[in-house]
Amino acid sequence: MSDQNVGSAMRAVVFTDFGDPEVLVPTTVPRPEPLPTEVLVRVHAAGINPLDLRTRAGFPTPARAALGTGPHILGWDVSGTVVGIGPGEFLYAPGDEVFGLLWLPRPAGAYAQYVTAPSRQFARKPASIDHDHAAALPLAGLTALQSLTDIAQLDGGERVLIHAAGGGVGHLAVQMAKHLGAHVIATATAGKHDWLRALGADEVIDYRATPFEEATGNIDVVLDLVGIAQPDTATRSLTVLKPGGLFLGVAPGRPAGFTEAAAAAGVHVAPEPLVEPDGHGLQKIARLVEAGALAVHLDKVFPLDAAADAHTYAETGARGKTVLRVI
Repeated sequence: MSDQNVGSAMRAVVFTDFGDPEVLVPTTVPRPEPLPTEVLVRVHAAGINPLDLRTRAGFPTPARAALGTGPHILGWDVSGTVVGIGPGEFLYAPGDEVFGLLWLPRPAGAYAQYVTAPSRQFARKPASIDHDHAAALPLAGLTALQSLTDIAQLDGGERVLIHAAGGGVGHLAVQMAKHLGAHVIATATAGKHDWLRALGADEVIDYRATPFEEATGNIDVVLDLVGIAQPDTATRSLTVLKPGGLFLGVAPGRPAGFTEAAAAAGVHVAPEPLVEPDGHGLQKIARLVEAGALAVHLDKVFPLDAAADAHTYAETGARGKTVLRVI
């Protein structure tokens, strides 16, 4: 069963060639129809993530590798309303409000008025937040959740150092690590310190003023959200980890010889993770939101047709998340 207008046109933002944000062009494309066990969702808002920016620019990402021939529609984070269901679907009904991380690393087409995806890649939207905030949560929230619980397996009492704590994943990871009982040390520019302390950071280091390795140590887990943008961050992080500690680099790229240096330092290096769609994980995130233990910060909201401007803005280093409001 699906919306009676399936097959008609919808508004979307597409790109054919890789490049600067100006390659993103608003246009009209066919509206999708749900396959068995899928739902058709009218998108209210779509989140923008660093993965979107890198893929559009042409950097080698898993998402770029999964792209077929153009034109392409970016985006994996959505929040919206179910308007149709495919055969065999029983979790949701038209009118249900949901949010989700869809299809990653395959194309999901979130920068559009409608999307289809398997129902289990969604969860019910937290009632206490609007669609703009809900759309900002899935990829960043699941990245933080899967990193801290599935990989680092925090169970309370650990000392966790989070690099780039003021970004989309970082500010959620601060809150989750604190909720899991960790002592949280965050690196960020000085203007974000009060905000990060309010989110739960126990210590905040201005990495521009003080080398973080001079300000902390005896760390159990380093969550590096910087990556190749500042490649020495990873190497310097090895010096603050305690023997047997874990380096977990989410942002892509590690310097040459890093694995060997980690082995020499007696610390573990987790394989570079790729966040997975996970409806159950989104349910956990929704419960944290409803309990007041997790809040996503929106830096700025742009209309769908201004996706190029939104990408330009996001590349300046937004505090928290940038979102496209679709309807």
